[in-house]
Amino acid sequence: MSRWKNAAVLTVSAGTVLAMAACGSTTGPSDAPKQPTVLQLLASDLKGSLQKTIDATDKANSVTMTADGTMAGEKLKMQGVMDLGDPLKVEMTVSDPSEGPTTVRIIGTAIYIQVPEADRKEMGGKPWLKMDLGTIGAQAGMDFTKQFEDIDPTKQVRTLLASEGVTVVGEETVNGAKTVHYTVTSPVGTYLGQVDATMRKQVEEQLTKNGVKEVKIDLWVDEQYQPRRVHMVMGTMSDLTVDYTDYGKPVTVAAPAAAETTDFAEMLKGLKLPTGS
Repeated sequence: MSRWKNAAVLTVSAGTVLAMAACGSTTGPSDAPKQPTVLQLLASDLKGSLQKTIDATDKANSVTMTADGTMAGEKLKMQGVMDLGDPLKVEMTVSDPSEGPTTVRIIGTAIYIQVPEADRKEMGGKPWLKMDLGTIGAQAGMDFTKQFEDIDPTKQVRTLLASEGVTVVGEETVNGAKTVHYTVTSPVGTYLGQVDATMRKQVEEQLTKNGVKEVKIDLWVDEQYQPRRVHMVMGTMSDLTVDYTDYGKPVTVAAPAAAETTDFAEMLKGLKLPTGS
């Protein structure tokens, strides 16, 4: 079941994806006063630069990402591509140290997990498992759909923009790109401002139960106002670094054929749960 747990982690991680379209800069004529560089503006005009990052991100159509760290107490490595259209589409390879790589696709509210050959017999030989958050949420008496619809690739930037105490660490190079590094540590309540209100209290209680009182976010933005790296730490629960490359590169993510898919919601219906005495 560790792959399915990692799939849930992926859903959250997908919700924290940051991407944007390139925004070029121009210079004036040679006799005009020297204008500050984008990096200088990123460092000096913090609020204005973060807003430009949000504005540009809204125009993005795709991005490539890699992630490395820990989530829900497990080591996590993943790499893949994201189509940032409507609906959001993701295809990633999740590397499990104990079980090897697993392919995961996310299409709107549906998650598809590739089943290892050794485990396909119990699923009628089908290679994919489908988990639809809307259906599963209804069966559990909760609405996960709204939270998934609220996924916004700018949420980490918006969190920084709304937070007090954001500081500029300085200029740094990330994967060959010159960037400006921002950092902020915020109370859990501030970070949870991006969570759907109907679920916020439950999420906050769960984080508090696990001793998470604050969230530390580091963001690296390049000269095209593109996030290049995000590092987020939530107490001992998670410590994840995500790198972004290849903005605008064509991406194709398709749902597996229905004939090759086992619906997890149907599997739940078939379970015989113990009755009370």
